[in-house]
Amino acid sequence: MERSDHFKGILLTFTAVLILSPDALMVRLIECDIWTLLFWRCLLTALTTCLLLFIRYRQRFWHSFRAIGITGLYSAATIVCGSILFVSSLKHTAAANTLIILSATPVLSSLLSYLFLREKIAHRTWVAIAICFGGILLIFSGSLSTGLLLGDFLALGATCMWATNLVILRSGRDVNMIPANVLGNLAVVPIAFLLGASPLQVSPTDASYLLLLGGLLLPVSFAMITLGPRYLSAPEVSLMLLVETILGPIWVWLVLREVPPPTTIIAGLLILGTLVCHTLLSLRSAQTTLTR
Repeated sequence: MERSDHFKGILLTFTAVLILSPDALMVRLIECDIWTLLFWRCLLTALTTCLLLFIRYRQRFWHSFRAIGITGLYSAATIVCGSILFVSSLKHTAAANTLIILSATPVLSSLLSYLFLREKIAHRTWVAIAICFGGILLIFSGSLSTGLLLGDFLALGATCMWATNLVILRSGRDVNMIPANVLGNLAVVPIAFLLGASPLQVSPTDASYLLLLGGLLLPVSFAMITLGPRYLSAPEVSLMLLVETILGPIWVWLVLREVPPPTTIIAGLLILGTLVCHTLLSLRSAQTTLTR
């Protein structure tokens, strides 16, 4: 791969992570109820992503949706559940708790790939899985006395959904699955409406946050993250995605002065350190294999 392509991948992915990093803060700043937030967040994300797809495919726009097949529908289902669980988690626990638990998605995906796709797992990945689950249990133990346990479980549920989606995407890697993301977000809209969303009762401030989040930040960042792996290896992408886990709580602290519980800080250092080491070892192993 040319050096210019590699730099392009780094620029795309890192910029995408920077754009995505205020997501948790924006969810916290929006004061409307969860279902109204989900209604507009997912609807705006779907509409903007549709526009990007139309610009990309033009006459083949509808074909791109048909091409995802049953695999894409499974992916959309995980997006529905994951979106609801993620937003609900941010409303019920510390932002750092949610983002640190979500950072374990890649290793949990490896475990699910082993169980369902029979993909081999390196010894270092087994060690990373064990340490990450230990860190998550540490976060749970700290939440027992602070009343944040429900939000932590919701974050773990979202992590399971995102990890499952990664496995589904791996099984259908030859097809562009961005349309599945559109369908998943669109499916949240009627669910949110039936469960009590009041889309027309949104304050001007909330409306501006929702428009910025769903109409720009989420679709643009997800589109750029999708393009990144074309120029980067999976370990490199995973390493840069961890930047959101660091920046997300920082934005929340700077604006809302929310300080993570001590157990979350310890668990975060443990999990992030493990994931960084695991990713660097994976990258080194991939480079060694290529040079043989």
